[in-house]
Amino acid sequence: MEKVKFTAMKDGDREDYEFLTRHEIDYASKTADRLLAALVDLDKSLSGYQVTRLGHSLQSATRAWRDGADIDWVVSALLHDIGDIYAPYNHDEYAAAILRPFVREQCAWVVEKHGDFQKLYYAHHLGGNRDARDAYKDHPCYEDCAEFCERWDQVSFDPDYPHESIDFFRPMVEQVFARKAYDPAVIRAGERASLTNSTIAGERNA
Repeated sequence: MEKVKFTAMKDGDREDYEFLTRHEIDYASKTADRLLAALVDLDKSLSGYQVTRLGHSLQSATRAWRDGADIDWVVSALLHDIGDIYAPYNHDEYAAAILRPFVREQCAWVVEKHGDFQKLYYAHHLGGNRDARDAYKDHPCYEDCAEFCERWDQVSFDPDYPHESIDFFRPMVEQVFARKAYDPAVIRAGERASLTNSTIAGERNA
């Protein structure tokens, strides 16, 4: 069997859907490779900054790594702007949708909301609301998102910052996207982990 028999989903049978499931599992297993390729394409994204969007992403992830962040934070920092090419007006939601099945709930929420939190640094220059993040004041991850933006995001436009390469982060991305989607042990709903760990940071920066 090379293709399903049906032309309308309601006409499919068990054989068809078992066949498709096998194909979907195989396709999903290569998600990390596709995301890393898409990350390279960020070099073709929005210009005008002193670094490319790829450079910005690598800087953000490198800062997270050097701060002793766990793998969920590092991969989230790496991919937080992955939506810039295809969803320029809601890139944060786009990136969060990609990450949500495979990282801690805390990290997905921070990525989803980081666009509003970033407005603190520029919106007032354009007649916008720099305090848009105040809408989330009561959320348990509010401070996490503020710290994410301050430590790793807004500062990562520096052409002189020595960042790690895509290949450095490849094993981490592969590990995260090899997880079972929406595994409660991965999502860890309601749990928070610090963005930084001074002990681990010391080991990584030794």
